Amino acid sequence: MSDIAVNSSTAAGAAAQSAQKDNKTLSQADFLSLLIQQMRNQDPTQPMDSSQMVSQLAQINQVSATQNLQTSFDSLAQSMQGNQLLQASSMVGHSVTVPSAVGKLQGGALDGAVNVPDGGGRTFVQITDSAGNVVRTIDLGTQVAGLADFHWDGTGSDGQPLPPGTYGLSAQVGNTAVATYVSGTVAGVGMTGADGAYLDVDGFGGVLLSQVARVN
Repeated sequence: MSDIAVNSSTAAGAAAQSAQKDNKTLSQADFLSLLIQQMRNQDPTQPMDSSQMVSQLAQINQVSATQNLQTSFDSLAQSMQGNQLLQASSMVGHSVTVPSAVGKLQGGALDGAVNVPDGGGRTFVQITDSAGNVVRTIDLGTQVAGLADFHWDGTGSDGQPLPPGTYGLSAQVGNTAVATYVSGTVAGVGMTGADGAYLDVDGFGGVLLSQVARVN
């Protein structure tokens, strides 16, 4: 916005008072007050250019419209976050499937899924311990495209039960490595701010609502 040349001490005083408001930022009302003072105290022999006044009015209207638009966007964002949190809260107690390359063996079992592509071949899931050793390979056979569920009973390749803890997951369909998922019960929900709502999934931890692949 162009600066306004004030031609009297009265107008200068008004400018000083307005500049002290709202952390020294001019509102639309402040601008109009200054403009009126300028018109009242202009030099009669050199009146203010009307085109300059129109330009300044257009600029302050544009700034005001932009501020109102930003306020509307902020209000819409808050409303959407509230709706997202409400949607997430309805999942508490339900089982969800989320992408993960690790899973937690607890209660003697671990459930998950494999993302099988179109035209996939035989599907295998490998489970590894903390040292990267393969402790169990699960043969799912030939699966149709989509999420193919698997269940691990917590036993190793020798049939002996393995201790509870976190295990690595990997899968292969034919000769292609594919993504793995784990399933768990939603214990709680929360907000992360810019990223929106998240779920606290038992046996997994926090995951964004947008990352949920399936609600079981």
